[in-house]
Amino acid sequence: MRQIPVDTSNATVMVAKPPQPKVKDRRTGEIATDKDGVTLMVVEVMFSTPDEVEILKLTVPQPGVSEDLIMGTPVALTGLVASAWENEFNGQKRHGIAFRAVAVTSLAAAGSASKAA
Repeated sequence: MRQIPVDTSNATVMVAKPPQPKVKDRRTGEIATDKDGVTLMVVEVMFSTPDEVEILKLTVPQPGVSEDLIMGTPVALTGLVASAWENEFNGQKRHGIAFRAVAVTSLAAAGSASKAA
């Protein structure tokens, strides 16, 4: 599947919903992992550009998620890519765009440190 890099240089990004483990199977509650067995997390962010604002649901490996992410925390997204997906469930075709990042890092501590200097 082709991955398209997403330019975040002109965007303001904030946490919309704190990180939660990604569920692979809702019936069993099985948590999703990557090919190396690392737990995957879902982080919802408000992605704001001068032209529009969207809520994006990102999949991020757990080690790449800052521990202090609460609603409203400004964040940096490392390695953000978009991938188109399509599936069929109960005869219904569905499609969309999935977003994945290597890391979601809080910028709150950096802002506090520069204000204190």
